[in-house]
Amino acid sequence: MHREEWGSRWGFILAAVGSAIGLGNIWRFPYIAFDNGGGAFFLPYLFALLTAGLPLLILEYTLGHRLRGSAPLTLRRLSKKTEWIGWWQVGIGFIISSYYAVVLAWAAAYTYYSVGTQWGDNPEQFFLGSFLQAPDTPGDVNTIVPAVLIPLILIWVVTLVIGVRGVKRGIETATKVMIPLLVVTFGALVLRAVTLPGATAGLDSLFRPDFGALTDGAVWTAAYGQIFFSLSIAFAIMITYSSYLPRSSDLTNNALIAGFANSSFELLAGIGVFAAIGFMASSQGVAVDEVAQQGVLLAFVAFPQIINTFPALNSLFGVLFFGSLVLAGLSSLISIVEVYVSALRDKFGLERTTAVLVGGGACALVSVLYATDGGLFLLDTADSFINNFGIVLAGLAEVVAVAWFLRRLGVLQRHANRVSDVTIGWGWRISLAVITPLVLGYMTFDNFRTTITQGYEDYPTGLLLIAGWGAALVALIFGIVVSLRRWDPEVLDFDTHTLDREEVHT
Repeated sequence: MHREEWGSRWGFILAAVGSAIGLGNIWRFPYIAFDNGGGAFFLPYLFALLTAGLPLLILEYTLGHRLRGSAPLTLRRLSKKTEWIGWWQVGIGFIISSYYAVVLAWAAAYTYYSVGTQWGDNPEQFFLGSFLQAPDTPGDVNTIVPAVLIPLILIWVVTLVIGVRGVKRGIETATKVMIPLLVVTFGALVLRAVTLPGATAGLDSLFRPDFGALTDGAVWTAAYGQIFFSLSIAFAIMITYSSYLPRSSDLTNNALIAGFANSSFELLAGIGVFAAIGFMASSQGVAVDEVAQQGVLLAFVAFPQIINTFPALNSLFGVLFFGSLVLAGLSSLISIVEVYVSALRDKFGLERTTAVLVGGGACALVSVLYATDGGLFLLDTADSFINNFGIVLAGLAEVVAVAWFLRRLGVLQRHANRVSDVTIGWGWRISLAVITPLVLGYMTFDNFRTTITQGYEDYPTGLLLIAGWGAALVALIFGIVVSLRRWDPEVLDFDTHTLDREEVHT
C-alpha cells in the first residue's frame, strides 16, 4: 500500500504543533505552574523538556520516519515482540478521542452561549445544571443531553470529513488554517486580558518565583508530567505523523520547532489565563489564589464569571476564548483519530474512507456515553485513569523496550543524525535509557499508590472500576488481542529499510 506524505515540511510541523497544543495547554499548564513554585517552576519545566520531552519526541519521529508505518506496524517492524505496545497505544487513543470530542462539543456550545452571556449570573449552576444536567450522585446515567449531543455530532462530522480527505488534502490543509487562526484568536484574547484592571496582580502571582519549591520532588514530577502529557508523546500520534514524512526530512529540527512552539503557547496561555484571573480577583476584592482553578471548572465556570464582569465587549471575549478551545482541541482530535485510522489501514488493508468510517464512526458512537447527564463524571474518571495508567505506562513500556530490551537507540540515533542538521549524541541516549524510564517509573508507582490508598475524587467504587480501571484495562487487552492477528506478509516485507539488517551499536 502506498504511504501518503505531507505536502510540505511546514505542513507537518503545523500538524505536529496542532496535535501538541490542546485543551491542556490552556486550562492545565497555567495552574500547574502557579501551584508549583510560580516562576521557579519554569526551571524544572525546561529541564524536563530537554531531558524527556524532546528526546522522546525525536525518538518517535525517528521510529515513524525510518520504519514507515502506524505505531503497531512500526513497532512490529522493530520487533514482533513489541507490536502489542503499538496497539495498546491505539486503544488509548481511541478512548481519549471518545471523550475529548465531548469537551470540544462543550466548547462549541459555549462559543454560541457567549453571545449575550447566556449562562446568566450563576455560570456554575448553568454549566452543571441547565447545560450538562449533571446528577447529584456520580455514576448515575439516565438520559442523553441534546445540548451536548448536537454540537458533538457537528464535531465528529468535521473531524471525519477531514480524515477522509487524507493527510495532505485533509489534515495538512485543516491545520494550516486552524493553527494560525488559533494563534491570532488567542493572541487577541491575551492582549485584551493584560489590559484589564488587576491583570498585573494575576501575572505577578504566576511568575513570582518560589525557589524553595525546587527542593520538593512533587514539583519536578509535575514538570515532567506536564511535558509528557502536553507534547502528544507515547500514544502513537507522533510515530504516525512522522511516518508520512518524506525521506529527506530533518527530524531533529522538526522536533525542536514543535517542542518549543508547544511550550511557547503554554507560556502565552499562562499569561492570558492569569491576567484574566487577576482581573476577576480584583473585581471581587479577593486574593488570586482564591479564584485560581484548573481544568473544566476554569474553562466553563471561572471564565464565564470573568466574562460577566467585563466592562465591555464581554461577548467577544467569550467567543475568542471558547473559539480558541475549539480550534486547539479540534487539531488534537484529528491527530488522535489518525492514529487508529492509520493502524486499521496497515493491519487490515482498508481504504482510507472505510478506515475513517469504521474507526471514527465507532468512536463517535462510544462518545455518546459522555453526552449523557452522567457524562461529566464518566469523562473525568476515564481521563484520569487513561492518562495515569494508560499513557504513562505505555510510554514506559515503549522506552524500556526500545532502549533496554531491543537496544536500538544506537541505530535510531545514526538515522536521525543522517537526515538532520542538528545531531544528537550520548546525552540523548542517556535521557532515554536512564532519566525517562526512572521518571515514568516513579510516576507510575506514585499514581498507583495514591489511587489505591486515596481513591479518586470520592467517586463511588463502581464508577472507578468501570470508567476508570476498566477503561485502562480495556486498552491494554485490546493491544494484546489485536497483536495476535497475522499481518499480510507483503506489509512486513521491509527489506530495504529494516533495522535488523544493520549492525547495532549500543
